[in-house]
Amino acid sequence: GQVGLLHSKLSEGERYDTWRRARAGQLKVVIGARSALFAPLPNIKLIVLDEFHDGSYHQTQPPFYDAVRAAQAYAEICGAVCILGSATPPIEYFYGASPPLPYRASPPNGGRTGSFPPRGKAGKGALLALPNRIADRDLPPVDVIDMRAELRTGNTSIFSRALREALAETLARGEQAILFLNRRGSATYVFCRDCGHTLKCPRCETPLTLHGAGGRGQLLCHRCNYTRKMPQKCPSCGSRKIRAYGLGSEKVEAEVNALFPAARTLRWDYDTTRTKDAHELILSHFSAHRADVLVGTQMLAKGLDLPLVTLVGVVLADVGLNLPDPFAAERVFQTLTQVAGRAGRSARGGRVVLQSFEPEHYVVQFASKHDYAGFYAHELEQRRRLGYPPFAKLVRLEYRDRNPAKAEESANQLAAEIKQLLTTNNYRQTTIIGPVPAFFSKVDGAYRWQIILRGPEPETLLRDMSLPRGWRVEVEPVSLL
Repeated sequence: GQVGLLHSKLSEGERYDTWRRARAGQLKVVIGARSALFAPLPNIKLIVLDEFHDGSYHQTQPPFYDAVRAAQAYAEICGAVCILGSATPPIEYFYGASPPLPYRASPPNGGRTGSFPPRGKAGKGALLALPNRIADRDLPPVDVIDMRAELRTGNTSIFSRALREALAETLARGEQAILFLNRRGSATYVFCRDCGHTLKCPRCETPLTLHGAGGRGQLLCHRCNYTRKMPQKCPSCGSRKIRAYGLGSEKVEAEVNALFPAARTLRWDYDTTRTKDAHELILSHFSAHRADVLVGTQMLAKGLDLPLVTLVGVVLADVGLNLPDPFAAERVFQTLTQVAGRAGRSARGGRVVLQSFEPEHYVVQFASKHDYAGFYAHELEQRRRLGYPPFAKLVRLEYRDRNPAKAEESANQLAAEIKQLLTTNNYRQTTIIGPVPAFFSKVDGAYRWQIILRGPEPETLLRDMSLPRGWRVEVEPVSLL
């Protein structure tokens, strides 16, 4: 009765009851998602953020805040200890930790062994290393499968021969498997094979994703939730050669059911967890072995401890790898490393089958060896060369308007003003990138333009400015998309 729970799926009454008991000092511990940080406990002495690398700690809707930085500031105010836990900490945090404690990376299966390169001197926190698993269990071996070779040998399935065989063996032993794909839906885009027209969201101009099968399926925009039926013919040229391509978690589940009809499958993604207690229901079913295969998206990379899981299959490791964002490689490495760690968490052992069309990519290589040290050294050098954090700070300015001409004009006007200020105030080490349309250039009917400032303290430049109405400012953004 001394532990409270806070998250967005609670009713208003449940949230209020927890808030009231916390304020009255009846709760000693509050567990929850991002907003649980603000529970009114009267005497906070410890704040723990588990998997603090996760992007969900960053609130992208008003009120905007980064819960990791907020927790550090709150702990300082309260005189509390703040513990940030992760097997794949963000580059900037690891670089800033002090003192630079000796630590040997010891990945299994003949992976490279070495110590971390020197870190920064900012002293943002002390590094505490836990290099070994409980009971000294080895991390699971990872088999990297080149899907280009599979295609050359005539295998057009979404599963390689190795993954198919591993699934069959796992099911035959009465054990469980996790299949990971960081995409929702049945197909990722729909286009006409005659004229090449792609069906896009009219409000966001991003390709619509097919959910469901065939003519009964629905097309959905994952950014604004716009929906429409799957058309029978192309809206541009009238051809009936309109088809869905790509794959998502729904397609993976359907493929498993087709290959292994006796296997009991569960799917864990945004579409299956919209109702209250859905997360708990799916996880409890799988934990109780009422299902054999769990198919899902990034929710599977959240620190699950499932002793019967001896196989993890990464259906496509390349998702998100080549996005035009300096933090894309780090996000993919973190996700792959975390999901690979779901296998072999008991004496039964386990293995990971990682499928990729770009197996030589350094992210895939380091993730397949569970080699954070190697990835950190490589990524740090890349960022040093390009002048990205932790060697510089970024400020992102974004403008949105339903009139595309006005959005572009406002962005150009502010960029000209910033360039003038850089020259006038002699900001020699601060550079401006843009203005350019954001990667998702239109969201929910609004056109997005952005300006990036990069330098030692680019935010100080904005103190001398009066920003026009409508501009959003993000200091040290976690994404430039």
